[in-house]
Amino acid sequence: MNRRDFLMTTAAVATTSSSMLASANNTVRMAVVGCGGRGMSHVNAWTSLPNVELVALCDPDQSHLDRYVKAVEGKGKKKPATYADIRKLLEDKDIDAISIASPNHWHALMTIWGAQAGKDVYVEKPCSHNIFEAQQMVHAARKYDKIVQMGSQSRSSVALKEAVQKMNEGELGEVYMARALCFKWRDTIGKTPVSEVPAGVDYDLWTGPAPKRQFTKNRFHYNWHWFWDTGNGDLGNQGIHEVDIARWGLGVKYPTKVTAMGGKYMFDDDQETPNTINALLEFDVNGKKKMMAFDVRHWESNHEAGIGEGKPDTRSGRAPDTIGNTFFGSKGYLAIDGYTKYQTWMGPKQEKGPAMSKGGDHFLNFIEAVRSRKRSDLNAEIEEGAASTICMHLANIAYRVGRTLHFDEKTMTVVGDHEANKLFTRDYRKPFVVPKIGGSSTGVTG
Repeated sequence: MNRRDFLMTTAAVATTSSSMLASANNTVRMAVVGCGGRGMSHVNAWTSLPNVELVALCDPDQSHLDRYVKAVEGKGKKKPATYADIRKLLEDKDIDAISIASPNHWHALMTIWGAQAGKDVYVEKPCSHNIFEAQQMVHAARKYDKIVQMGSQSRSSVALKEAVQKMNEGELGEVYMARALCFKWRDTIGKTPVSEVPAGVDYDLWTGPAPKRQFTKNRFHYNWHWFWDTGNGDLGNQGIHEVDIARWGLGVKYPTKVTAMGGKYMFDDDQETPNTINALLEFDVNGKKKMMAFDVRHWESNHEAGIGEGKPDTRSGRAPDTIGNTFFGSKGYLAIDGYTKYQTWMGPKQEKGPAMSKGGDHFLNFIEAVRSRKRSDLNAEIEEGAASTICMHLANIAYRVGRTLHFDEKTMTVVGDHEANKLFTRDYRKPFVVPKIGGSSTGVTG
């Protein structure tokens, strides 16, 4: 099937899709696309929730498919159908929704194709590989009227919802700054030579929209995060969670000014993205300035505001990571530890104030919205996910061009910076072209 025929077919399916689930008894029939490390969390979710059936798996690596089928059957579940090509999977009209755990460079096209085929979509963070893609994902969700959620599970945490509510209600006074922290041990990836594509891997499908490169192990499973063709560095890997929380807590959407500095420190290896980066984003809220600071460190580091303290070692001989957020207000400050816990300190004596530790189920939230057909029921609806993802992309672009960006929300461009605006999108490898569904410019002007 060529791309033109596929888009015509999926558009026709979308026009006939209704709010009724394809399966009986209100059962949601799910397919997992991307069977690497994160995809197993999707499998565990869909095989554990009531009235949810995992019916299909998709991955261009046959060894991954085999491992996942074995895991599903080991849970006493029916063997799911398997596909190498998502386009074949989307032809199945009995699938209600797909959940995407592929590398970043595939997120947007899979989401758009899924929406065009009449499927609801749960897509991992960051929702897109670039800014243009994030915009088109929102447009696709609206045009085809689908439920689309980004996998920022912190949005479903009971504790974090309370923390944000308390900040909105003035518990901290005027909140003027947030720090997003990602101090996570990342050892060198070394250097790997060009080698043969592993048996059972469709490398052309795996590459998809990205430029076709000679195969090396470092550009493949997991380490794709550290190459601009396929990933967005740790700012777009672990860090997007904290960027999203910081933006949520500050009550902001798009920045007016972005700057970043960092680089690759200590290691001489294949990695392209920075292993250390500091980014600053400034927001204008009704004439008042707010600031978000983002800090990625890849090696030995301290804890901040108690984040990570008291946790068991995550690796032999290594202290636990410091992953979380701090918010600063006129009456005190608040620390979020991971995705399920917050603590406040109030007044000049920094006395402990309100606190809570309680998680939530982001996958269940998606299923509930699939049944209700209400976008407002989603805790991380795609427009919210796209806004946080765009903030992350702007920080990476500021790093890559080496200067401060002045962002115009009305035109969705960087003012007077053609080089920065070119990085809003990419040249897509046919037939894996992310289509323009509608809306504002790609950014490649000015």
